[in-house]
Amino acid sequence: MVTVELSNILSYSLQQGMVQPHLALHIPDGFLNLPISLVCWIIAIGLIALCLSRVQDEYQERAVPLMGVCAAFIFAAQMINFPIPGGTSGHLLGGTLAGILLGPWAGSLVMVVVFIVQAAVFQDGGLTVLGANITNMGLIGTFGGYYLYRTIRYVISRDSWRGMAIGTVVAAWTSVFVASIVCAAQLALSGTVPFAVALSAMAFWHLLIGIGEALITLAAVSFVWRNRPDLLYDPPRKRNSSGSRQFAGR
Repeated sequence: MVTVELSNILSYSLQQGMVQPHLALHIPDGFLNLPISLVCWIIAIGLIALCLSRVQDEYQERAVPLMGVCAAFIFAAQMINFPIPGGTSGHLLGGTLAGILLGPWAGSLVMVVVFIVQAAVFQDGGLTVLGANITNMGLIGTFGGYYLYRTIRYVISRDSWRGMAIGTVVAAWTSVFVASIVCAAQLALSGTVPFAVALSAMAFWHLLIGIGEALITLAAVSFVWRNRPDLLYDPPRKRNSSGSRQFAGR
């Protein structure tokens, strides 16, 4: 009995150790099996194709410089880590921020570019599992984050800072937490670690990492809201008429 219990403890510790170094949601090569990787690649490629089509149809050329600035800011911000109790750290993902500033279509393309550069140049996330990272942090973070933000903002008060702030905080935190759960499911389905181990490691720490994501996103969006609200994808009407939309028509 003692031998069995000791074996279970050592196995659990080893499995925790496999998950703990990758709490930033950037899955490395070799952690997903081929079927899961292929499914994620199909979703990611479909997402990229759809975003490219919508951006070409709806966005004006003047949105392109802002996309570049947003990509540079998110990339730089992701290089800054904030400490989390337990010896690990987190950093901005930026999906919800990109969605709020650029909309879900252009925002997703910005995140795709950031992930590709990180994987190819800085080895932050694997190349073979890039489809999974794009799906988790691009689709969930940008699309999910933007539409949750938009819903909350419209319910509370579309044109008030309070509505924007609550929507931003809730959406940014939720996008990180949900992405961590999906990532845990992918690891479990690939046979890398049991779902309970992956979920406890990923979800618990991303409860805290999500708070940092929410605060950083709120600070950035609030700055734009107060100084250049016209740059937002969905600017407040009281400070910007419906005819002066910068990027896309509704």
